[in-house]
Amino acid sequence: MPEKTSRSFHVACFEEIRDGQIADVYFLRTRQILERKKIHKRVLAEFTVKYLPHPYKWAIFAGLEEALSLLEGLPVTVWAVPEGTLFRRNDPLLYIEGDYLDFGVYETALLGFFCQASGIATKAARDRIAAGDRILLSFGARRMHPAIAPMIERNAYIGGCDGVAVVKSAELLGIPPSGTIPHALILIIGDTVEAVRAFDEVIAPEVKRIALIDTFHDEKFEAIRVAEAMGEKLFGIRLDTPGSRRGNFAEILREVRWELNLRGYEKVKIFLSGGLDENSIRELRPLADGFGVGTSLSNARVLDFAMDIVEIEGEPVAKRGKASGRKDLFRCDRCLQSVVLPHGQQPLDPCECGGKWQPMLEKVLENGKLVQAAAAPQDIRNRVLEQLKRLQAADPEPLSPPS
Repeated sequence: MPEKTSRSFHVACFEEIRDGQIADVYFLRTRQILERKKIHKRVLAEFTVKYLPHPYKWAIFAGLEEALSLLEGLPVTVWAVPEGTLFRRNDPLLYIEGDYLDFGVYETALLGFFCQASGIATKAARDRIAAGDRILLSFGARRMHPAIAPMIERNAYIGGCDGVAVVKSAELLGIPPSGTIPHALILIIGDTVEAVRAFDEVIAPEVKRIALIDTFHDEKFEAIRVAEAMGEKLFGIRLDTPGSRRGNFAEILREVRWELNLRGYEKVKIFLSGGLDENSIRELRPLADGFGVGTSLSNARVLDFAMDIVEIEGEPVAKRGKASGRKDLFRCDRCLQSVVLPHGQQPLDPCECGGKWQPMLEKVLENGKLVQAAAAPQDIRNRVLEQLKRLQAADPEPLSPPS
């Protein structure tokens, strides 16, 4: 029987991942065989997503910074598209070149980085399009293991969220955390208005006063009570009403907005949270000023990345169903369409939209040394938002399934 070890949390540390302990066992057995047989071959491994979840037509590449942290110092060279790049299925997104024995055991970990980070960033980008110019916040850390909360919220942020709720996540991103009052405070104090007054007395004035109004009574009457008690100090109200109490949520929002406006509180914002996804965000956007998205964001569908050898000792080779050889990825700078060509070839014709083809893969790690510093989360987020604008300009229905 293996010796029992004591752990505070059931998570792996960096050293365990770097030691190859977080790997499917067949990679360890492959390494054992190659080492015993003294087989050393230089390979080129390609990372792609063959299929996207329905109804996705595109996705956002994320997880690169963590992957490079794992590979840094190894005798390998890496080419990749920039983190935050919009891509489509079968686009080559990253290449690793080196002796297979030097990196093959990390396939499990590398795919884990890309699959989950890209899934969350993609879902956040879809939510961003659905929300339009409304505020979009990540509230989903509580739905996943706390050890990965910073990873979840980093990718939610770079995918398009305006803010995150968890203190450490916000600190690592260099932004203030977002959030005001939970139901717990109102329940303990015993009254919504008194809880908001207590918040106002204790919490720094730069934190916006947003009252949660659905703990005890009807949302309309609680909104009126809070607005009359707080006056100009009240920035907004939040509805986190459970589905069992909602009825027609849109009608509740219209009623609340009507009653506030009738009494001169047109400037009070309305924020929503609780069970939201891109479809409900799109439906409720005309009635709300902001959204806090939880489970559907942190529990986003992972993307099925694959790592495949496409060259051995410089010669093209691949398993069945996979195109062999190194490839170059070109992206239209206007409509974001992709062209994949054998390495060294250039597109002969301009894009049909008149845009120019831009090469996307760039060297990011050379023989274990970083070629460039990692991009700041804010810069990655800006890259995503800029691409989403171009995507929407080229495709009126960027969230719809293909026709």
